[in-house]
Amino acid sequence: MKPLHQIQLPQAILSFDFDGTLHDPAGDPPVPEAFFALLSKLRDEQQIVWGINTGRSMAHLVEGFIESRFPFLPDWVVARECEVYFPNSFGRWLPHVPWNKRCEKEVHGLFKHLRKLLGRIRHEVEQHTGARWMEFDGEPAGIISRTEEEMAWIVDHITPMVADEPHLSWQRNSIYLRFGHRDFQKGSSLSEVARLYQLSAARCFAMGDSHNDEEMLDPAHAGMTACPANSVDLIKTKVSSSGGIVTRGVHGSGAIEALLHYFGA
Repeated sequence: MKPLHQIQLPQAILSFDFDGTLHDPAGDPPVPEAFFALLSKLRDEQQIVWGINTGRSMAHLVEGFIESRFPFLPDWVVARECEVYFPNSFGRWLPHVPWNKRCEKEVHGLFKHLRKLLGRIRHEVEQHTGARWMEFDGEPAGIISRTEEEMAWIVDHITPMVADEPHLSWQRNSIYLRFGHRDFQKGSSLSEVARLYQLSAARCFAMGDSHNDEEMLDPAHAGMTACPANSVDLIKTKVSSSGGIVTRGVHGSGAIEALLHYFGA
């Protein structure tokens, strides 16, 4: 996989969630070849840059690129929902240091301040559910539930516990939940990418399928939004209410449909 040629004056930014939005593990290939053909056409004819905005770590995402048979690299990536990276001319991913360092500092300070609260949340989760608590480098606090119904119960249960902490938030995707800082998520990270490209939210397109895509699909961060037919109901409602498109197709086929809707053939 090689990086594409740099676009000097981008006219729009495309932001795609990976798992469930583009990547279908049951597909062959997991991302349709027609999607990449359309991307190449849009880059050449309309000066559009594109990226992946995901909860995966950078290493896990690179594995996904290989599994999905990406013929070329994105112009940018958001990993762990808040870390921004750009490829160099050799295809090596380099961090956007000012943003990533600020994110790391703010998250570390918040978790240090809320150590006791997170301890109480962990106790409640382990006392009343079969979910597992995650805590290791790069993932200061998170939860893996056994089912989506169990995760829904956990979210309902912990919401009042964190009501007095305005900076604490979480990102949920199916049975996974990651605690984080409210100012650093997929939406704010997309806006940082847009700032670097000197484009407004109106020139940003975003597409996602699950709870952790909600901020990215907000008009404050993306003026053009879409979600595939396989999205959760919350996201379908979010997209529809802001004038976005809920595609008829699922996964990568839905992504092609959304791009044709906004950017034409």
